[in-house]
Amino acid sequence: MEAFLEPFGCTSMCSFIMDSVADGVFTIDLNWKITYFNRSAELITGVSAESALGRTCAEVFRTRDCEGACVLKACIERDQRILHRTMTILHKDGTPMQVTISAAPLKDDTGRIIGGVETFRELTGFERPGRPKDDRTTQEFCTRDPYLSDVVRILPQIAESDATVLLLGESGTGKELFARAVHRLSGRSKGPFVAVNCGALPEQLMESELFGYKAGAFTDARKDKPGRFELAEGGTLLLDEIGDLPYSLQAKILRVLQERVYEPLGGVRSQKANVRVVASTNRDLARMVDEGLFRGDLYYRLNVVQFKLPPLRERSQDIPLLVEHFLRLRRGSTPGKQISGVTPEVMRILTRYDYPGNIRELENIIEYACILCPGGLIEAGHLPRHLRPAAPANNGGDLPMSMVEIRLQAAQRAVRRNQGNRNAACRELGITKDTLRRILRSTGEDEE
Repeated sequence: MEAFLEPFGCTSMCSFIMDSVADGVFTIDLNWKITYFNRSAELITGVSAESALGRTCAEVFRTRDCEGACVLKACIERDQRILHRTMTILHKDGTPMQVTISAAPLKDDTGRIIGGVETFRELTGFERPGRPKDDRTTQEFCTRDPYLSDVVRILPQIAESDATVLLLGESGTGKELFARAVHRLSGRSKGPFVAVNCGALPEQLMESELFGYKAGAFTDARKDKPGRFELAEGGTLLLDEIGDLPYSLQAKILRVLQERVYEPLGGVRSQKANVRVVASTNRDLARMVDEGLFRGDLYYRLNVVQFKLPPLRERSQDIPLLVEHFLRLRRGSTPGKQISGVTPEVMRILTRYDYPGNIRELENIIEYACILCPGGLIEAGHLPRHLRPAAPANNGGDLPMSMVEIRLQAAQRAVRRNQGNRNAACRELGITKDTLRRILRSTGEDEE
């Protein structure tokens, strides 16, 4: 690396810095031979730098994407950076891994391209032999946010205890995801995980939903029915939106937490509750206590361990990671489509939006865009209308684009981006040249 970066005035210090970053970093020369391979690249791939140096990147990463959609080749040919693409590589042990990558050309002092540099980061949850269970579970959280990173780091220790956990945050911030992680990382992971929305049922039904009832407790109670506490026995119970729990029931929940017993409706004997409780809400419980709307003793009993999950608008650095994560999930449910990522324009739009619906809204946006995108890169025209850049007025009125129009627009833009190189446009879109020709035929652009 030191010899390779000498034209840039970087020697041992540059190498030290590159070995300190969390992302994998490697460089190639114009013969596609690897000239540098940092410490994180070794850890992610299982391949030592000594083994990687001098070999082609295709030999080391063993990805099919090298055949027709090599990101490094594209960035060198176009002389531009390429950001946030997703690809699958093979770990040294043969396990496939999904990674998000960015690449840029390397130049000497005269501006001549002498190679390329690529950074890559493993995405979520691939199980490889020897990887601890805790590591696989916490990888579900796509974050670079310092606070959330600290939460994820200590989550295994919190889960190992039996302490009650209180999750605060706006709707859609991932509170149930954290609750499920607490369950999976705990000693109760083989038991059930049961969730109940405290604001979804009328007050008169909530008690029987939580604690169950005995036959004869009321007119239609012909047989015993277990409540959520009984169904969660030996496992974890999520009391979602606990801020909406009726005041009259709060004392009964407090008794369960303090004494580990409860009584079903119509019952004469208390039942033991071997249940770990996780509570979540989007309301300000401390303020509700001050206003007399929530019991203070229950609040402090719930508030043993508290995590406040920030809204997505406060963690915009996580949006590229989440976009890649949701695209990976969609690939498994959209066979026949090869969606490789999003354009820089789309990423700018997504990172500047304020997401009133938080992560759930971003997931819905990506799902919508995947439905409209025929393949290749998601463009601005594939986004929901409220996110698309304002278009000039036209005589046809504000009518939605048809799928044919969307395909045509995507094809035309890909050809323009590649300076008329249709082979490159086909690689970017993930389609054949015949398909591109058919798409362009309607405008007479199919003549080469």
